[in-house]
Amino acid sequence: MSGIRGVGVIGGGTMGIGIAYVFATSGIPTTVVEPDVGRATALRSALLGRARRGVERGKLDAARADALDGLLSVIGTIEALSGGLDLVVESVPERMALKAEVLAAAERRKPGLLATNTTALSIDELAAGLARPEAFLGMHFFNPVWSLPLVEIVRGEATGDRAIAAARSASTAIGKESILVRNVPGFATSRLDNIAALEAMRMLEEGVADAADIDRAAVLAYQHPIGPLRLSDVVGLDVRLDVARNLSRIYGERYAPPAILTTLVERGDLGRKTGRGFFEWTT
Repeated sequence: MSGIRGVGVIGGGTMGIGIAYVFATSGIPTTVVEPDVGRATALRSALLGRARRGVERGKLDAARADALDGLLSVIGTIEALSGGLDLVVESVPERMALKAEVLAAAERRKPGLLATNTTALSIDELAAGLARPEAFLGMHFFNPVWSLPLVEIVRGEATGDRAIAAARSASTAIGKESILVRNVPGFATSRLDNIAALEAMRMLEEGVADAADIDRAAVLAYQHPIGPLRLSDVVGLDVRLDVARNLSRIYGERYAPPAILTTLVERGDLGRKTGRGFFEWTT
């Protein structure tokens, strides 16, 4: 996979945009599948704007930013995706039925490696409907994808060694480090991340401190780059809620979603993408 000729990303949400960005700015032709016309239109300008800011901050080489527009394609259906791509990454909402349907359609395009960006769903369950489960695995990216250097590779029961090697190579090609984990619910990172985030929410409910001070404690005392509540806003509170519900079905009350999280999601305050969550967001 060191000479990746083409990558597909299914889903133009927050994570899909980030995944497309790191592949395209690494010089790899990248196609994003996004059926929503408005989101598809905004996607290209959002990525080009991100690249300009990357150059201004010294995070991205100007030549790579200039090449981005020519390397990026946006299409409306999986059926329009080129056949035989080296890698296709699915990044749609955390719902088993939806992901299974999307992965089955993506597999029909015959990619060399098929990956899901799930944060907590079972790789084995997702693989059950696939004809080539040996070429399928989890590639869990972290938001913001352009900043965080880790890809968590999740191996299912049927995942082959060639698929693992290809995923590691793809991670290296975009400047990421990878870890390999077994397919257990929540893998490694989601269990750690969500237990901290949910506890911070419960602390906020109990009036232990306000959101800013809870986050400040994590940043200053434990050198976290961002606090758990602000990170939840960045991830998306709807995503947090979906993951918490999935994990609580397996691990019990320790992952039960706090009432404050459910209330915010029901109100439509989903974090940065809607302008309000635990914090106010202006950009």
